[in-house]
Amino acid sequence: MRTAIVTDSTAYIPAEERARLNIHMIPLSVNISGQLFAEEVDITASEFYDKVRGSKEFPKTTQPPIGEFVSLFEELAKEYDEVISIHLSSGISGTYHGAVQAGEMVEGIDMYAFDTEISCAVQGFYVLRAAEMAAQGCSAKEILATLADMKQYARAYFIVDDLAHLQRGGRLSSAAALIGGLLQVKPVLHFVDKVIVPFEKIRTRKKALRRAEELMAEDAKKYEAMDAVVIHANCQAEAEEWLAQLAATYPNVDFKLSYFGPVIGTHLGEGSLGLCWIKK
Repeated sequence: MRTAIVTDSTAYIPAEERARLNIHMIPLSVNISGQLFAEEVDITASEFYDKVRGSKEFPKTTQPPIGEFVSLFEELAKEYDEVISIHLSSGISGTYHGAVQAGEMVEGIDMYAFDTEISCAVQGFYVLRAAEMAAQGCSAKEILATLADMKQYARAYFIVDDLAHLQRGGRLSSAAALIGGLLQVKPVLHFVDKVIVPFEKIRTRKKALRRAEELMAEDAKKYEAMDAVVIHANCQAEAEEWLAQLAATYPNVDFKLSYFGPVIGTHLGEGSLGLCWIKK
């Protein structure tokens, strides 16, 4: 059995890594002042933040058309027996359901959709593991069992400067955003039941970053080895400084740097930071 691995652009896996591991990517898009850009294809993260800064309109995000999934699955059917399509949380996007619908329309290949219930680099953890296993000849059933097991060890926390982006985009309740604005807090956010919710309300950015580190440290003590990623929304220097400090403090954790691209950046806002990790 040959198993293909598909994901969407919000995993933010670099193009060279996707090519090396034979990962197929379907992009989500962002609409800026009436112009549609497919992220990771038509626009880079830094270009997006520059454009948005000069725009009077709040950008909107769009899931991939089902037809793009259908075309890709039909093409994969020529070479593969099965495909696993791994996507950002179905609680914040219809992308996962689009993949499911497309899979029902294509013959000649068995399609399995996997809802990561999260996004960004954690989604990438699942995709990379799936691709590595597929390259070793593992079946979709074996890969999906591993991905399901990974969920109990995956963690991600996000620190945003302004909750208004999440509220305007419908990814956070108006009440939560209002409270955050009134108190001028820097909330630590996370995913619960597929949606983004506040974890703790913290007064300063420095303390919010420290709290995310404390949460990671708890797992670093429990597990022999972990993978972790620092994610930034166009604040790379700050992210690199934080990563260097973390790497020096936790030798059993392998750290990488990633970014919030246009689609997720639309909802979190420029200057956001994230820390996510998983047991190896």
